[in-house]
Amino acid sequence: MLSNTVGLINSLRVEPELGSPARGGLPDTVATRRAEGWDISGHKIYTTGIEGLRWLAVWARSDDNPPLVGTWLVPGDSPGISVVKSWDHAGMRATGSHEVIFNHVRVAAEHAVDVWPTDAPPAAQAEPFRLFANRQTALLAAIYDSIAHAAHDWLVRWLAGRVPAGLGHPLSRLPRGQEKVGQIAGLLLVNRSLLEQAAALRFSAIEANLAKVTITDNAIQAVNIALELSGNHGLSRQNPLERHYRNVLCGRVHTPQSDSAWLAAGNFVFQSQG
Repeated sequence: MLSNTVGLINSLRVEPELGSPARGGLPDTVATRRAEGWDISGHKIYTTGIEGLRWLAVWARSDDNPPLVGTWLVPGDSPGISVVKSWDHAGMRATGSHEVIFNHVRVAAEHAVDVWPTDAPPAAQAEPFRLFANRQTALLAAIYDSIAHAAHDWLVRWLAGRVPAGLGHPLSRLPRGQEKVGQIAGLLLVNRSLLEQAAALRFSAIEANLAKVTITDNAIQAVNIALELSGNHGLSRQNPLERHYRNVLCGRVHTPQSDSAWLAAGNFVFQSQG
């Protein structure tokens, strides 16, 4: 039976062969029907926080013809689950987004929580999708905006404390330093406005996806500016800015990617004129 015990949950969607499911295709992870429920086998990658998850929302397909596709809910401590500690990215290293192998993991029948036949997908429900897109932007983009804020704070402290011998006063007094810090402040101001709109669930789905792309792009630009200004000091591992840079670049890999968001927005513009 499904439990109402509190615990962390995450979606397991990406696979070694398929790549991102947002680009289409069926998963190789298969849920096989058994008399007592389902038997799940497959291979997932980029499973953020896997070692702390109580529940795994596994994107898979059934062995039916035509197959069902969707989400099976799997307890994280189920027999047959193994974690391959392969996460070795440039950024977001502490997320522990390792690989997960499912080897005949048994779950009850009711754990097929959101599945449908591939030849009869459910009709798109505009309002739930809109709400999801807003919440996704508010939660995900806020992470990368926070990285940019951390980079901004470090840069301000560094400029205020750095006094070159030939200058005789802190770099923070130079117009160039003030200009660049102001440029970062402008990017973060735009981000704050977009995040507030998303958190209040005010965007359409297309707008929410555009906001996610804009916020992450602004965050990356902000950290880039901090690196340009701080030079070798910013790239030194003795300072946190190089870590902020590695981390903020990961914002671009999350769905929706920029090309998808821009394409959908552009298509909507032309359809609206028809």
